[in-house]
Amino acid sequence: MNYFIIDDDAAIRAMLTDMIEDEDLGNVVGEAEDGALVDKGLLALKKADVVLIDLLMPGRDGIETIRALADKIQGRFVMISQVETKELIGEAYRLGAEYYITKPLNHQEITGILKKVNERVLLEQSIWRIRESLNVCTGHSQPPFVSSSHAINIKETGRSLLSDLGMFGEGGSDDLLRILEFLQKEKKRLGSSYTFPSLKKLFAEIAAEKLGNQAKETEIKKEMKASEQRVRRALYQALVHIASLGLTDYMNPKFEAYSSTFFDFTEVRKKMLELEGKNKNANKPSRIHMKKFIQALFMEARQLVE
Repeated sequence: MNYFIIDDDAAIRAMLTDMIEDEDLGNVVGEAEDGALVDKGLLALKKADVVLIDLLMPGRDGIETIRALADKIQGRFVMISQVETKELIGEAYRLGAEYYITKPLNHQEITGILKKVNERVLLEQSIWRIRESLNVCTGHSQPPFVSSSHAINIKETGRSLLSDLGMFGEGGSDDLLRILEFLQKEKKRLGSSYTFPSLKKLFAEIAAEKLGNQAKETEIKKEMKASEQRVRRALYQALVHIASLGLTDYMNPKFEAYSSTFFDFTEVRKKMLELEGKNKNANKPSRIHMKKFIQALFMEARQLVE
């Protein structure tokens, strides 16, 4: 069973992940700190069966998120919140939430509820498989339990990776997604003659696209500089996020996969020591290889699309 957690409290997300994994209830395939950061493409990419979602969040709350997604995905929603207002809980159920879990989290309550949700999802999947078998015999076709009609593009896979890196929602994340789209177009246009362009060309292209054909050269140059600064800040946030994962759990799959793929591991290690207060050169800025990061992001995003 695949779980996706949406909660603005990192401690709650970590506790839920531990409970799910400790009780062997399934895998946590993704998380987000606000409902505004999640759409049907991301949940489809992650193949989420169950979405655990907080009722109150600073951006788009749980009610609005379920309202936006409930009729577009096959996953089940489970609400989590300290709020026990009957009207809000009733609205959550009306929109399609399966259960409501109250905070503070109770291990036994969560385990019991998620086991029930798992049983229901597995039952529905079995019914869909039976229907599919019958349709094959009768020559009719039905959509599978997990809809495959949604064509995943590189922007959605990029969004998923940025979310995993803890930087989706940062100002530079939109710039990086535009860069991915540009690189994908260039790859298709040039074919075997494609080579990875310079950073200057990348930022020039996305700046020109953003500002339009009427933009002056001075405006484009200004936007290029601003864009590069936004991306650099976002990359620094990702470095801090990955280093924090390593401190919490050195065997964390995301830490193992991303610490050396997107960064120089020596810089990740330095940031870990800095966060622990053990780095004597803490005031020295971290070195982030922007081109390496973007190349890795493009490669990983393309693999998910293909």
